[in-house]
Amino acid sequence: MAISITCGALLGAGAVYLSYLYLSLTSRNPDESSLEQDHPLLKDHLSIRSYTTKYATYRSIRTFYHAHVHAEKLQAIADLPLLVFIHGLGGSLPQFAPLLGSLANVAPCFAIELPGHGHSEFSPKEYEAYTIEAFTELWKNAIQDICREHEHQRVVFVAHSLGCSIAAMLSTTESFTIPIAGIVDLCPKATPPSKSETVNARRLLSLPDAVLDLLRIMDRRGGIDSRSVKRMAGDAAGIDLRRAQLNYNKGFKTPVWKRSTIGCLPRYSASGEAEGGLPGKDTWEKIQVPLFLVAGEADTVTKPKEVEKIIAFLQSRSVGDHTTLIANEGPIPSSDESSSLTQPESSANEPRADDRQFGVTPSTREMSTHNSNIIKTAILPSPAAHALMYDHSTYRTVAGLIEDFLARYVSPQLSLGWQLQQLTTTGKWDVKNLEKWKRVTPVSELIGTGGIFRALKTLREQDEEHSPGEFLQKWSDKIYAVIDISHDSPVYDTKALERGGVQYHKFPTVSKVPPTPVEVQDFIALVDRLRIEEGHDGKAIGVHCHYGYNRTGFFIACYLIEKLGYRPQDAVDEFARAKPPGIRHDHFIDTLFMRYHVGLKKAPTMNGAT
Repeated sequence: MAISITCGALLGAGAVYLSYLYLSLTSRNPDESSLEQDHPLLKDHLSIRSYTTKYATYRSIRTFYHAHVHAEKLQAIADLPLLVFIHGLGGSLPQFAPLLGSLANVAPCFAIELPGHGHSEFSPKEYEAYTIEAFTELWKNAIQDICREHEHQRVVFVAHSLGCSIAAMLSTTESFTIPIAGIVDLCPKATPPSKSETVNARRLLSLPDAVLDLLRIMDRRGGIDSRSVKRMAGDAAGIDLRRAQLNYNKGFKTPVWKRSTIGCLPRYSASGEAEGGLPGKDTWEKIQVPLFLVAGEADTVTKPKEVEKIIAFLQSRSVGDHTTLIANEGPIPSSDESSSLTQPESSANEPRADDRQFGVTPSTREMSTHNSNIIKTAILPSPAAHALMYDHSTYRTVAGLIEDFLARYVSPQLSLGWQLQQLTTTGKWDVKNLEKWKRVTPVSELIGTGGIFRALKTLREQDEEHSPGEFLQKWSDKIYAVIDISHDSPVYDTKALERGGVQYHKFPTVSKVPPTPVEVQDFIALVDRLRIEEGHDGKAIGVHCHYGYNRTGFFIACYLIEKLGYRPQDAVDEFARAKPPGIRHDHFIDTLFMRYHVGLKKAPTMNGAT
């Protein structure tokens, strides 16, 4: 009975805060997790370091550092900030692995695992070493050390859950000397727990470790279907995510959780003011760098309304300031509308309007005040929950959103497309690239329901295999039109195709950069016009850029999604099946998932003021 009462206290209203700092435990199992095994990027760039702060000496902290793969070449032309990944309570490096797979191509990356988390040693054991102030100081020293070592001049924080609170504290700490270029907060918490929540949390945490261990075991009853797992991963999580989440929850040691949780609780003064612990309004309203807040609609740990609170804190700085709308892709919201980050709930039998809209990035608004800070938000629709950065159904979308934010609001040099263009120093037809082109299969298998497309590499006039003459001989009875999406003038006689009965359409786009929504709309309109023409039954439309992988795959995938009802992953897989290995550039795939994440909500993008 006593255990039942304690569990009731743990899960009841008296311990709401613990649903944030305990029941959502997100640590890794001591064994190698599947996430880490799948990402050698982590294992190849890890080290164990010691850090000393005014609070403690941490002897064995697992540290990750990955320089930009083209650092030496870009150094002379780009000032890339260091991306700093800050995990939450019980978090670890493998949870960032899916994002690192994309973002490590954009900028140098750095992260540590807090003491007792992941593979960092549970040392020291004094409670003072596990306060949020101590964690912030540890992060400050670690970042400043790595920046001195590798001569990084600026940083961008990419934080999750409790890590968002640490990022907020770092950004307002005067002794942190590295300029902050931007902050990306995933599932942030806006305020410390209330006085009653704090009292109940301290009462629970006063129990012996053995009792707390038993409570945790009870909360994990049901394994991958337990409340412990579902609370973090969401009710609709796939089995792989649930298995990983169960391992994370099991792997976090109770003594570490206990110390860290107590260290995040505030003390309340006689007047009811919170002192210490998690930051609140006084910290958030001081942030003066581009800020991107991302949340999951089904997150019960840090709910989307936490994002709304942070926006309110930042907007409160501007009361009385003159605000001018400078760009708006939708109606100007009323004061009530602008404060809401979520749309009204619709009937269960009625599809939401945004579920039917494809191909156009959701509308954003920008507002100008006397300060140029950007405040941007995105709410990923249900079933996106607290694990959105390593959930297979959402991490590509999250990566695309972050890449877009970094390139738009931090630095255009953080666009992988821009970097690839700058790094291209040889011509497309130099000896090395010519040999590469020759190894590419000229024409793919049929793509899409009914065989609408074939992906090509560009034709070449004097080629013995893929000249217009050879192409017409082999394919004129199977392909009735060619859409050339390369930016350059064709290196083959296009009129020869038309004389042979194959239409030629020039649709120029820039290499290395994902096509814009407008370009996609125009491409789809062109394909639709071609498809309604008579006399082409059983024939396909050929599409080519230079090699026929990235832009070609992107456009074809967009058509499959918008017109044939494919899901993004199915469209990517279909293209890869017909033209292996498929779309090669991760930032193209990330953009595709970002654009077609059904129901994705973007709240206003604002220029904030202090």
